Amino acid sequence: MQTFWSQAESILWNIFNRPTIADLVDILIVAFLLYKLLMLTRETRASAVLKGLAVLFVATWVSDMFGLTSLSWILNNVLSNGAIVLVILFQPELRKALEQIGRGTIRDSLHKNSNDSNAQIVSEIANCMINLSRRRVGALIVIEQKIGLKDVVETGTVLDSQISSALLENIFEPNTPLHDGAVLIRGNRVMAAACILSLSEGKGISRELGTRHRAALGISESTDAVSLIVSEETGIISVAREGRLTRHLDRAALEDVLTSIYHQKEAGLLSTLLEKSKLRKEV
Repeated sequence: MQTFWSQAESILWNIFNRPTIADLVDILIVAFLLYKLLMLTRETRASAVLKGLAVLFVATWVSDMFGLTSLSWILNNVLSNGAIVLVILFQPELRKALEQIGRGTIRDSLHKNSNDSNAQIVSEIANCMINLSRRRVGALIVIEQKIGLKDVVETGTVLDSQISSALLENIFEPNTPLHDGAVLIRGNRVMAAACILSLSEGKGISRELGTRHRAALGISESTDAVSLIVSEETGIISVAREGRLTRHLDRAALEDVLTSIYHQKEAGLLSTLLEKSKLRKEV
């Protein structure tokens, strides 16, 4: 504890007694670079990794400050080797970021939520799913949560349109240009259609489930997104979240799911509502 206070005192003394113009310029440059880095990675899955990396940095600093030698050694090794792993994993994102810097197009042009009511959004999505289910038209809708899916948006055709049942039904209409792929919704906007998703590699998935269900499970395994699926063969409505698939949703259960998303209720509410559905079947 004495070491902690001595280090804190030294830091405060340096802050208030030793800053020069060069120090201030240095701080401003670092702050600017960090800000640009956050802007480049926001609304992508890389932002979640950066948050985890920031936690590791703080933990390393705290362990050094309190003299936790073993923990400090482990964290320092993780950070030193983790930098190489991050470069390999996020090579496409890094390349794109450098291209954006070269073109001077760092600012994100995607719009945020409009003023449509949550109740109207729930009604529009539910109407679309029910109508498609009755006609046995296949559909896959991904609703973005806390982890941004900007990289998924960029695999499809950007729409950035208001949510309406007519628009969604028209997108999934067979033999239309955008029907094959996923629709991504962010807040109250249909951000993109015909998006490409990675398929789940789970071995316990029923053989009767097709590509849409595997894609829905895949995005729910790697992010916190919620996926809604209509089976083309049976018309069954399903929802995928956290790598789990719940099937045979009726209109009431579907509206409960959407309401829990758009009213941002407690994290466990969605699971509770799904369990109340008598016709559910988990895979």
